[in-house]
Amino acid sequence: MGEEKREETVFPRRRSFTFEAYGRAQAAVGSATDILDSPLTDGRPALSASSSQKETELFEIIEKLQGSRLDEQRCEFPLPLKSQFLTIGGELPIILPAKLGGYWIDPPLAKLADAGLTSSHRGLPAHSYELMERDGEANIYRDFFRSRYHHSFTAVDPSLGPLVLSVVLEEEENRARVILRMKERSLHGVFSLSLFPGIPSAVELAKMLCDKVTVSKFDAVSYLKAPILIRAFDEHRVSSNFKFGVLYQKENQFTEEDILGNDEESEEFAQFLSILGDTIQLQGFGGFRGGLDVCHGQTGSEAVFTSFHGREVMFHVATKLPFTEGDPQQLQRKRHIGNDIVALVYQEGPTAFLADVIKSHFLHCFIVVRKVPCGKADDTGQAAYQICVTARDDVPPFGPVLPDPPVFTDHSQLREFLLTKLINAEISCYKAEQFSRLELRTRSSLLESLQAELSARSQCMLGDPSDPSIPSAESARGASEGSGGFIENFKRAIRVRSHSFETLGVPRKINSISPQKTKSDKDAESDCLAPAEVKDQASPQEET
Repeated sequence: MGEEKREETVFPRRRSFTFEAYGRAQAAVGSATDILDSPLTDGRPALSASSSQKETELFEIIEKLQGSRLDEQRCEFPLPLKSQFLTIGGELPIILPAKLGGYWIDPPLAKLADAGLTSSHRGLPAHSYELMERDGEANIYRDFFRSRYHHSFTAVDPSLGPLVLSVVLEEEENRARVILRMKERSLHGVFSLSLFPGIPSAVELAKMLCDKVTVSKFDAVSYLKAPILIRAFDEHRVSSNFKFGVLYQKENQFTEEDILGNDEESEEFAQFLSILGDTIQLQGFGGFRGGLDVCHGQTGSEAVFTSFHGREVMFHVATKLPFTEGDPQQLQRKRHIGNDIVALVYQEGPTAFLADVIKSHFLHCFIVVRKVPCGKADDTGQAAYQICVTARDDVPPFGPVLPDPPVFTDHSQLREFLLTKLINAEISCYKAEQFSRLELRTRSSLLESLQAELSARSQCMLGDPSDPSIPSAESARGASEGSGGFIENFKRAIRVRSHSFETLGVPRKINSISPQKTKSDKDAESDCLAPAEVKDQASPQEET
């Protein structure tokens, strides 16, 4: 018990070592100096037991200060949980709830225990699975405005902040279509012109969408490239690329250390990976990279990739990422899987997966798959797979609905279900508090930069001699210093589409990208960053 208590006191020092340890070191040095200056007894300093302990602590501190940065990022694992689980007896459920709560499980454990795997299969057919859209109104400007003559306006509201309004007249229907972009969201509406005595003003149309608008006038946008910037803002959350982690959990493995330490793939696991997609060689791969290195082999030689309904999906398979001898936490693997939002867990044997066993800022959802014996003879000879889902409490439920019982024998239907479930899981996770707060911050910064850019460029078009590439400090808050404006800020935020999540922390400036490039081009360029350049946001030292 004494050693356990000592470990508990040492742990917080490791996490905030720099300042606290320095103070302790100074105190210990002072104590050692006092001892040397003390009167001698039999020709020796009068060292007490407490003084010896302080000297020992001093040398421990010095040793820690000399340790490598990587070692300082490590965390203390909790006591092994294997013995606690193995004494329960009987077959463990596919998922166990977190000890501290905070996760929901589908299907609930009680329902899963009551349902036999051999009961009748009730679920939706594969063709009825629906993919969620992250922003259903992101394409309205492209679909209804870009190809028509329209006007855009900007303003700064005292309470709502920067506003960007777009209006298109649909004469055949005698109506006006309007989009009002605000920090929190964009509002879209269609209004009959008969509602107005004459041609409605920009202020009138804005107040029709939001009665909180208090500005008295909008400024017209006359910048020729305004449609490019506006479309980039509207679609900055839209992406056709996804990346997911894949963990391999063998029987009697209950800790993060065990799961990330698997370095070999069984035949069963390889068969499951073939259901998800194709094993590709990373060297020279031209598709969506998902942050993996395709030039120097620093993230392994192989990966699993697939295309699904116009979307490209890269899987970060733990066993295919580099294995580091002597590193129990396998940080080279966790730096990728820990930065994913959703992960698949493939179980071999009756082993339970703990919802919070993988520590990460970003992982919000796990879809766990276990191979189970078929209840009846299968004409196709295919294996049966049981599925269970767990996610943090603030993640809304998402489809498709699990069948009852949650078992699949048709591999093509399993693939359709899993890929749909994974994509919908990630989109639903963005509504969690952590991601929604960060997205709001990103959107606010981009809108502020967009409004400043459109206003400055329009003044230049109207003959204002001021340099539009250097907006005033007040109008360009949040924009990059010197030049770049909205496009530079957009390039930073668009990295979210490649899921590097650098914009969720500290943005990093990159080389200029032409605004005419497509979003997939930007994804490919951001993914081409070498792995050594990607910040390890999943390091255990940063966990909260």
